[in-house]
Amino acid sequence: MNRGDNEAMKLSRIEEILATEEKLAPSSGFLSGVMDRVQEEVRIPPPIPFPWKRAVPGFVLAAGVFGWGGVELVRVVGAAMKGNLLTTPHLSPGMLQPMEQAGWVALALGASLTSWLLARRLTGRSGLL
Repeated sequence: MNRGDNEAMKLSRIEEILATEEKLAPSSGFLSGVMDRVQEEVRIPPPIPFPWKRAVPGFVLAAGVFGWGGVELVRVVGAAMKGNLLTTPHLSPGMLQPMEQAGWVALALGASLTSWLLARRLTGRSGLL
């Protein structure tokens, strides 16, 4: 017997077994239970969309603030480096106060980002976040 005949016998045997099996029918309450669940899902309101139109001005403002901070940083470092490359930049006392506040803001943002990332890691792919 060659391989083709053997496979044909297996297929005919499988077809014979499938032909003799009874037809499957759902239980008596299955259809009504499924339809009840479908109707419950239809009644659930859709999720509230994120208010992107309200968030965009905040994103633009944040980008502007960080952009301005970058320009000022380059300006201060550039002015300090004109004199001598080996000296540290000298910041006036009027500049130290805003720099200290910016440091605290950066620390708060870093702590918020870290806690958010930790929460996402802990929840995994559960869909909660």
